[in-house]
Amino acid sequence: MVATTLVGLLRSGPAEAQGTQAAPAPRARAYTRSAHLMGSHFTFTAVSPDDSLAWRALRAGLRETQRIDRLCSYWDSTSQITKINRLAGVRPVVVDQEVFDLIERTLKISALSDGAFDITFASGDKIYKFDKQAHASLPDSATVRNSVRRIGWQKVKLDPATRTVFLPEKGMRINLAGILQGYGVRRAQELMKKMGIAGGLINGSGDVYCWGQQPDGSGWRIAIGDPARPQSVSSWLTVSDLAVVTAGNYEQYFTVGGRYYGHIINPHTGYPATGLRSVTIICPDVELADALDDAVFVLGPEQGLALINRLKGVSCTLIDDSGQTLVSKGMQLHSYHSAAPAAAAHSTPKP
Repeated sequence: MVATTLVGLLRSGPAEAQGTQAAPAPRARAYTRSAHLMGSHFTFTAVSPDDSLAWRALRAGLRETQRIDRLCSYWDSTSQITKINRLAGVRPVVVDQEVFDLIERTLKISALSDGAFDITFASGDKIYKFDKQAHASLPDSATVRNSVRRIGWQKVKLDPATRTVFLPEKGMRINLAGILQGYGVRRAQELMKKMGIAGGLINGSGDVYCWGQQPDGSGWRIAIGDPARPQSVSSWLTVSDLAVVTAGNYEQYFTVGGRYYGHIINPHTGYPATGLRSVTIICPDVELADALDDAVFVLGPEQGLALINRLKGVSCTLIDDSGQTLVSKGMQLHSYHSAAPAAAAHSTPKP
């Protein structure tokens, strides 16, 4: 996925000290640490009056994300996901309860989205090159149909009694990339909050979750990128205790006859999903939002909005191929018609 969520930590200045005590309590500050995790750029921000606590919490959040990456990485030869894939068509694999539960949740989202979100997408053949170049044509239809022959979330066999995962066909593979960053952000946030960080923001390369308040007591301002103008903003909203997750098809793509084809593949057809340039999901669960942005992208504007409108507590804003902004029921955005504010921090593309 590619994200263009821009996180604007726009502050109106430090809060004034209250009272007339000779030694006022330390004022909260925002502490930030960045790292390359899960193949992406992560930024952890903790708001606290205690610098020692803030740095401990930032380190703990980073280590938790690293742990999840090692456990569930598609690329790490020692991960449990790699073992499941290696033994596809051979035998079931016993996994940790955490991994079993995460896979089980992905299958529920697959059922909810009628397969638009599908972790077995990794079973597909790589027949496209998303090099931002003009291509003469799409692959022929037989090649495309053949590329998705092993994809199918319904094929994944889970046995809760033995805590095993089994892929029944050789060549099948699962990849949790469509949900893993959101899961990592969620677990890191839960840990930091439990340690006493009452406000903060974690940005996993476009998977953003913020809670509490900024040091001056204001909410967190999240800006949504404009696909037509890289590094600029189309709209923004102020949130707290919410996830804002964006996927786009304008960082990894190719064109045929002037039409964009992004890297998000429809698992039913094998063709790149079309109709949308950007999908932003807003909801309290960053893991769910991370999966839903892919699902909506595959479903397209009409069916994607219909799905979100059925879900309680979930909103979305879409930018279609024509540049039109669409929103779900009750969604309110602030339009932004110029370049990104100087105080905004630019996120890096999601893989």
